[in-house]
Amino acid sequence: MDESNEHHEEHEGEDALIQEARVWQGQGWTARVIKNEDDEGWAVAMIKDGEPEPALVGPWTMGRDKKNPKPLDISAFHTLVKTANEVLRRHEQQLHARLHKSLRVNTNDGAVTVKLDIVPDEDDAYAILTAVDQFGEELASVRVRPDFKLTPGSAESWIEGGFRKP
Repeated sequence: MDESNEHHEEHEGEDALIQEARVWQGQGWTARVIKNEDDEGWAVAMIKDGEPEPALVGPWTMGRDKKNPKPLDISAFHTLVKTANEVLRRHEQQLHARLHKSLRVNTNDGAVTVKLDIVPDEDDAYAILTAVDQFGEELASVRVRPDFKLTPGSAESWIEGGFRKP
């Protein structure tokens, strides 16, 4: 077998994406039209490559016969990919906001930024509480419980207490 033929076969396998009426793949996603379990209609599940669960499941339009689903096509798929990517981006932003909080406290020595960074871990979750002065110099950093509530009051108490572990 010569090398050019071998390379061609490999390349064919890479491009062998399914693009059918009920399953469409591309751009790192698979759209799969499924029976809607809540009613008689149809739904579409958007599954990111390598993920076990769909990132998004939404209603899907009936076809002209009012019985079968409308077939997937390239433009519908592009719209679904855009929507699914946006859902993931919002989810990541919400997760980041939950895990990383920050607030400023005015002290006699100037503004201090207090940050709480939660490190999620199924067995040993924890958080790091850090104080940084107005010039970006770290004043203190301590490990705290992952459910520590960062509020203006808790931040002020920590600063006034000499940055002792709360």
